[in-house]
Order: sequence, then C-alpha cells, then structure tokens
Amino acid sequence: MKRRVLLQRAARFAGIACFAGTWLARAGSASAAGQDAAAPNGPQPPPSMLPKPPPGPVSYPVQHTEEEWWAKLEPARYYVLRERGTEPPYTSRLLTEHRNGVFTCAGCGQHAFSSATKYDSHTGWPSFWQPIDGAIATKEDRSQSMIRTEVHCTRCGSHLGHVFEDGPPPTYLRYCINGLALVFVTA
Repeated sequence: MKRRVLLQRAARFAGIACFAGTWLARAGSASAAGQDAAAPNGPQPPPSMLPKPPPGPVSYPVQHTEEEWWAKLEPARYYVLRERGTEPPYTSRLLTEHRNGVFTCAGCGQHAFSSATKYDSHTGWPSFWQPIDGAIATKEDRSQSMIRTEVHCTRCGSHLGHVFEDGPPPTYLRYCINGLALVFVTA
C-alpha cells in the first residue's frame, strides 16, 4: 500500500514539474512582451492528477472545483494561485506598472491593493506596504524549510504571496506579491 501511494505521488509530482517548467517559461516570455501567459498547446494533465486543496473548514464566497480552476486560469496562474507557487523574480510586467488604479486578485477579481501603496522593494516582485481593508488574510507557511506568513485572497482563497516585516513606513510591512496573482485595473 505504501509503495502504491509513493508511486502515485511521484507520478503526480513528475507531471506537475514537467508542466510547471513550461508554464513559467511561457509566463516569463509573455510578461516580457506585455501579454498574459497563454495556455499550453500540448496535453494537460487529467483532473485526477491535479493537486487537491488542503483540508480544512475554511469556506470562501467564491468557490470552484480544482477542475474548474484549471479551466478558468492559465497554467502559470494556476500554479501560483492554486498550488501556492512563486513566479521567477523580475519577470512580472507589473513591476513597472506606475499608473493610478487597483490591483485585483487574478482568481476572482477582488480589489486587493491600491497603486498608492505600491513601491519598489528591489526584490523582483510587486510590493505593497498595505492591502485594501478586508481583501487579504494571512496564515503561517512552513514550506521550503522556513517560517513565513502567506497572503491569500479572502474572497476565493487564492495564494497571492507573502508578507514580511521589512517594509517602509507607515506599516513597515512588505507584501511581496506574485505578479501572476494580480490583474491591474486603471482608475
């Protein structure tokens, strides 16, 4: 029984790893061209191979099955929003976005950050010193052998990034957010 579970997990990981490399490469080239990442033309893993959401009693106003999320989101966005992935640094076109407007969750459209709170943290990801009230929630993240504070959307539960205590005044917080997790809407 243990061997079977191990083999299933290894196959799932191999399939996801194969597609993740393609997704991130396409996201990087599309971001450089100022376009959203496109879905791959090749085969996609069947829904049975998709990772399952973490168990728990949390309920969000916007809910979809993992198969519906897979159909709704481009692969690179799915990787970030639903698999708690991280895009490569300095690949997001939102790094150079300086117009007035709002950054919304790419999963559900909820307003998450105002352009008035965006700043250049020189880390390679869009950074903000404060979210819009009620737009995000946090939880402890012990992945990658470290303890961090994960930021997720309160409307759909999608992973946006992390928050750190090395930001500018007045909050001294740095919301380090994946560009693929956001959509910019001009004022």
